[in-house]
Amino acid sequence: MISHPNRHCTVELQALPSRIGQVRRIVSAQLRYWHLDPLIDRAALGVTELLTNVHRHARPDKTCTVEIELVLDRLMVSVRDHDPRLPVVCDADSLDTCGRGLAMVAAVSESWGVRPEGDTGKVVWFTLTAPVAAKSAAARPPRRMTGEKTTRVFAEVESRTRTERTPARSAVAG
Repeated sequence: MISHPNRHCTVELQALPSRIGQVRRIVSAQLRYWHLDPLIDRAALGVTELLTNVHRHARPDKTCTVEIELVLDRLMVSVRDHDPRLPVVCDADSLDTCGRGLAMVAAVSESWGVRPEGDTGKVVWFTLTAPVAAKSAAARPPRRMTGEKTTRVFAEVESRTRTERTPARSAVAG
């Protein structure tokens, strides 16, 4: 029996500008699916900065893997590339147009770091604290209703939809 289930998503890609936006939308959609909506903006910003670093600095290629994983009360976002050189945090001015990516990741995350993988590359990661509602939703299995309870639930939903307007939601951010 798994008392604390985890959730995991991996995307492999070439860190090109056109792909970075696609991965940002994938991460946003996955976090919506996991009911982690409050983390979307910070996770999308962090993954964008890490992928931009791969695009600008990684050698010999731009191939990388983005991994997001929810374990207990933490969302871990990581980007693995094939360049063993570790990133350097720059002292960029507020008006500089580059060199602030890792400082932004540090500012929006609970923690961050880099893990070398020998001569084969590195992993740059950051963590975010998951909201309480998402942790409880992840820990309990979906309930199955039968008979009278199902009918009553549908009746309650029907009566609420007549009086309350709920906003439409998209599975993928634009």
